[in-house]
Amino acid sequence: MRIGIVSPVLIQHPLTRAAWETSAGIAEVAEIAAAADRLGYHHVTCSEHIAVPTDIATERGGTYWDPLATLGFLAARTSRIRLVTQVLVLGYHHPLEIAKRYGTLDRVSDGRVTLGLGVGSLREEFDLLGAPFEGRGARADDALRALRAALGKPTPEYHGEFYDFEDIVVEPHAMQQHLPLWIGGRTPRSLRRAVELGDGWVPFGLRLDDLTAMLAKHPVPAGMEIVLSAGRALDPAGSPDAALRALTRLRDAGATVASVTVDATSSTHYCDQLAALEQLARPLGIEFD
Repeated sequence: MRIGIVSPVLIQHPLTRAAWETSAGIAEVAEIAAAADRLGYHHVTCSEHIAVPTDIATERGGTYWDPLATLGFLAARTSRIRLVTQVLVLGYHHPLEIAKRYGTLDRVSDGRVTLGLGVGSLREEFDLLGAPFEGRGARADDALRALRAALGKPTPEYHGEFYDFEDIVVEPHAMQQHLPLWIGGRTPRSLRRAVELGDGWVPFGLRLDDLTAMLAKHPVPAGMEIVLSAGRALDPAGSPDAALRALTRLRDAGATVASVTVDATSSTHYCDQLAALEQLARPLGIEFD
């Protein structure tokens, strides 16, 4: 198992953000990403919402940094850590748009992009963008197939139910010939979609017991990433035993990647906590690059 960082600051959820994040910016995020890079953590993340209705923002937050701009900035300040969209909403984009933009990011980051992708659930945002909400699952499946046909290829071709293209050039294109696709979701359908069309599954909003049962019912192929959240922020310096228990539970549940955040009072403290977590986790056999 490896450990990836759910980047602080980039999502301002009223129930989970720490006080210091309210006034922090890209300098603090870059400081944390650079520390995670030096310590050998697997990845940093950036999620996507384009425009959240004000009443919904009150509940789930309205601040979501743009993944392409943010991860491009972080790519220039790191050298090894992977850059993960967690997640892009497939229905908001044409597959070639994703292939071109994130293929370019893969090129400038020397092949470090992982695309976390989801079907999406916020109808109001779909309506605002003029994207069809009904039938979005079938469209997402076709988009995933189109993406796989396009990523890493200068002259992609695909003929599907919703997307169709040939005789085109996409340059620059992704450096990775098989750029990893992680599928987000919380339903058995999302897990089946990940098994059929992706390289990893990133569930959210589910209890660990439910995740374990779902994985037992739908075995995954060898090499597929299972990215499980540690839930509450870990405090490796202040509560090391609790942090160890959380990581052990994820490993025993089948996680190949643990997705964590840490309890901190500033970006500097966050970096210190990452160092403490790395020292704590190595004896468990958790891998750091």
